[in-house]
Amino acid sequence: MLILSRRKGESLIIGDNIAISVIDVQGDIVKIGIDAPRSVSVYRQEIYTEIQAANREAQKNLPTVEQLKKMREK
Repeated sequence: MLILSRRKGESLIIGDNIAISVIDVQGDIVKIGIDAPRSVSVYRQEIYTEIQAANREAQKNLPTVEQLKKMREK
């Protein structure tokens, strides 16, 4: 993990097309701005974790190849 110090108004660049800027700092709250292409998904970690859990649960309920073959035969 890379750890950087940034002040309000400063940024960092990821790759060629993602910029993360410190917008405001108030106590222990840091507001950041993320400038990324629309093709790049950006989520808060807790939301991303929920999405991943929902995807894993959905995969559990997918029919198997054998089940799909039987459904097709009917």
